[in-house]
Amino acid sequence: MSADLRHVDTWLFDLDNTLYPLDSGLGVLVTDRITDYVQRVTGLPRKEARALQKGYLEEHGLTLGGMMANHGVDPQEYHAHLNEVALDVLTRDPEMLAGLRRLPGRRLIFTNADEVHTERVLAKLGLTALFDDVFHIGDADYVPKPAPETFRRISEAHDLFPEKSCFFEDTERNLKPAFDLGMTTVLVGAVEGAPTADYVTYRTDRLAPFLLAAKLKEAA
Repeated sequence: MSADLRHVDTWLFDLDNTLYPLDSGLGVLVTDRITDYVQRVTGLPRKEARALQKGYLEEHGLTLGGMMANHGVDPQEYHAHLNEVALDVLTRDPEMLAGLRRLPGRRLIFTNADEVHTERVLAKLGLTALFDDVFHIGDADYVPKPAPETFRRISEAHDLFPEKSCFFEDTERNLKPAFDLGMTTVLVGAVEGAPTADYVTYRTDRLAPFLLAAKLKEAA
């Protein structure tokens, strides 16, 4: 059945593994570059650097958080290293373009990535013109989703009315603060095992068909 989104006029989208599929392989390339950076800064062997990277990700929500807190890393230098990754694995999806175009109201990117990565990915996907603005990790003062304060920041920055907003995200835990504020939430991507948490309004394996089938207030 198609989702009833006729109450929505503001659309928030995570970027990575949401506007393009996880199986593109870009996430693996980025993860490897993060490991390279952790290894360079710490001098650890690669296996230990990867373990530290995962530990910081779990503790801080981003590896960057742990690198800033424990190694004095400059976030701009960190992101400059990551943004050298090639985007050849990404391709434009006509269905995604069509699905986004039909959404009435504002379309915003809400991402834990930085501004440069966001601009590069949107351009590669051919989606830049379809979004009104971007709220990136720098705008959040490097406090990543799912921190409630970051959701408050984007709400204030863009005058959001949660009851009229919908948030699309591939990481389940990042949906809870949005739901708690009153937003409609959509978990994107294949999810195995247990039933979805009660703070997930809808779930879909593929975003584009979901957008094309959704019931909307009006045509964009």
